[in-house]
Amino acid sequence: MEIVVALVLLLIGIVVAYDSYRLGSRWSEDGPESGYFPFYIGVIIAICSLVTLVHAIRARDADARKSFVDREPLKQVLSVLVPAALYVLGIQMIGIYVASAAYIAFFMVWLGKYGWVRALIVGIATSVSLFFLFELWFQVPLPKGSLYDPLSLIGY
Repeated sequence: MEIVVALVLLLIGIVVAYDSYRLGSRWSEDGPESGYFPFYIGVIIAICSLVTLVHAIRARDADARKSFVDREPLKQVLSVLVPAALYVLGIQMIGIYVASAAYIAFFMVWLGKYGWVRALIVGIATSVSLFFLFELWFQVPLPKGSLYDPLSLIGY
């Protein structure tokens, strides 16, 4: 599995570096071109992936019979991954503020073993604070979700 991941990341690094080079990855008279920083990030990703690939190929014989992941660590990863994926979906549907309040409250109750009242207070207070910070003070609108603006569901 390490070989597969290293190859996928190597491909991503090469694509990022190539496309950034195509956009312009040099330092121009007025500063860096648009692909300057992404180009070097892509190169770093590709180099690290090559190192991981070489390491995985060398260690392949020793680890060939070992399972990629055991049941218990997989359950722990999925216990965070599934709610995070639902959170991202929730941002699209109900907006970042409501989804964040629910996400924070859920994790406080489920993993932190806090009571629902305390979890809801913290979740709502965090979302209200973020609303004031971004929407009012920085004047940066964050996603409100398609249910806030139902016409966005049909492309308007």
